Amino acid sequence: MADAEITDILIAGGGPVGIMLALALRGSGASTLQVQVDPTMQGERPIALSYGSRLLLEGVGAWPESPPTAICEIHVSQQGGFGRTLIRAADCELPALGYVAPYSAIHAWLSAADAVRRGLDGKVIGWKPAADHIEVRIGLSAGGEARRRARMLVLADGGHAGLEASGRDYGQHAVVADVRTEQAHRNIAWERFTSDGPIALLPYEDRHALVWSIDAGAVRGLLEMPQTEFLHRLGAAFGSRLGAFLGAGPRAAFPLALRRRSADPSSRTVLVGNAAQTLHPVAGQGLNLGLRDAAELARLVGCTPNAELGSIAFLTRYSLQRKLDRAAGIHFTDVLVRLFSNSSATLGLARGAALALLDVLPPARKFLARRMIFGARGLP
Repeated sequence: MADAEITDILIAGGGPVGIMLALALRGSGASTLQVQVDPTMQGERPIALSYGSRLLLEGVGAWPESPPTAICEIHVSQQGGFGRTLIRAADCELPALGYVAPYSAIHAWLSAADAVRRGLDGKVIGWKPAADHIEVRIGLSAGGEARRRARMLVLADGGHAGLEASGRDYGQHAVVADVRTEQAHRNIAWERFTSDGPIALLPYEDRHALVWSIDAGAVRGLLEMPQTEFLHRLGAAFGSRLGAFLGAGPRAAFPLALRRRSADPSSRTVLVGNAAQTLHPVAGQGLNLGLRDAAELARLVGCTPNAELGSIAFLTRYSLQRKLDRAAGIHFTDVLVRLFSNSSATLGLARGAALALLDVLPPARKFLARRMIFGARGLP
């Protein structure tokens, strides 16, 4: 009977991280089953992919022939204070620091590379580990319920109930929109820290992708105010480095929080991507960290006998191998938000001094950039 068969790996989640994992597992010798919902239900937003993520996507055949808009330089500054630093791709001996693409495009690249994926249209709604497998309940999109057995369950998105999480609510929302400016972007990404939160302007085709982190109480006003007033507010917060803001596309917003989750090694369950960590968008680490989760898990699967997948020893090894990279990414974004999103004059001086010092120390800039691009190990 089909339900009695044991699949080696059941992947819950059809977003970029889940599909990346399925692609990376090809040729591993492990059988897989992917459970996913309609990706059109995902909210659209601009995503900053690191150059390291490009290498991972190329490795599974999911990088497009016409690359998205490149980020060749990052300009970091703070509102109302001195100090700024420039991080350049040339200093890292790379063609780009990263790339900007909409979520839907990244999903489409991966889906096109995984056209023969074996899966079910639905959502994992429950699981129960046993001695040598895990029983998984699936709510089918067409109605009804299915049950499957697997040696290991991989939760690859953040929509699973029953997972304990730690972290913090930043009390902020991110307002996203496409904006046009008087000056061309020249492949420069701007990270501007204000007392309310960071403003990121990312080069995107012939315009900029805006990610404006703002106090939760001010979000409705920014979304509903007339475009002229919105552009004026944005210009006042960002400054005049790009000239006037000339226009904006539709605006949307989503809440910002830090969430960390883990699974008991005896549960035959492993968490990757948003199921494992949800980060503030500052410095664009979230999806890049999730893609590295998937790549490292696939690498470990490839050198492990199928019968050992999901075992305590396997899950403990994976957790230890991802510990440094995850901790570094979480700590880095959390510290940036808390130190730079305030109006403290003392901290403002310290922030300015740190930015100025970083700007005159090329080895330190390169060290920081390579860890943002490739993870805590700093190597491709």
